[in-house]
Amino acid sequence: MNTAAPRIAVLPASSAWRTIDFISDLHLHAGDAATFEAWQNYLANTPADAVFILGDLFEVWVGDDAAQPPGFEFICGRILAATAGRHDVFFMHGNRDFLVGKAFLAASGMQVLHDPTALEFAGQRWLLSHGDALCLDDVEYQKYRLMVRNPAWQEAVLARSLAERRAFAREIREQGSRQGDDSPTDYADVDAAAARVWLSAAGAATLIHGHTHKPGEHGLGVSSSPGNERPGAGAPALRRVVLSDWDAAAQPPRAQVLRLSADGLQRIDIA
Repeated sequence: MNTAAPRIAVLPASSAWRTIDFISDLHLHAGDAATFEAWQNYLANTPADAVFILGDLFEVWVGDDAAQPPGFEFICGRILAATAGRHDVFFMHGNRDFLVGKAFLAASGMQVLHDPTALEFAGQRWLLSHGDALCLDDVEYQKYRLMVRNPAWQEAVLARSLAERRAFAREIREQGSRQGDDSPTDYADVDAAAARVWLSAAGAATLIHGHTHKPGEHGLGVSSSPGNERPGAGAPALRRVVLSDWDAAAQPPRAQVLRLSADGLQRIDIA
């Protein structure tokens, strides 16, 4: 089980930012009008200066050529572009929309975000990730992730016709549904030891992530210096804060935003 930290990008916050929103796991698709409308209304009304989408904005993404008018993906791109005209919008690839490419990013006005990224804001670093790379107990998924994130594999898939890719995506989702992967309890959780290693490498005390569909906050102990297992005096307490998935049609509905300001983090339920 590899807990070594990957390359961590650093993003200094704009001096103009006072409030930052984090969302993830909306799993937008044409068959879920309630969640789409909740997302659209949120983007139209958020007071945040920047919006960070930490993966799985879409239920599935089969290639940027799917975002042609008048389709659902095209409409989402128009909404994102309008939002990017008012706010800074960042996008991190998730395990469902890892094929979002440069063309859609340019058309939607989103800025791509490396996974993981250390955001510098309010005198601290906040480590951002989708979270799936930290779910080390799911060995089969980690093998799958390594395969689908390979540029050669992606190139081969994108070389297929759009119809073939849509059919392939439907097949994968149907298989997953039969196996119950839409249930939050079926997701492996983040490995605590790996999360601590990532935080130490990033110089951060808080990891913000999605993917697991288990919103909450988890303590991870206190930080220690690299190579020293004993935390120093006054070492900051480490934690990971998990974003919610969105499902506005569920009972009760789920749609939360994590809002960061100089006062800290606030979880806002907009459902």
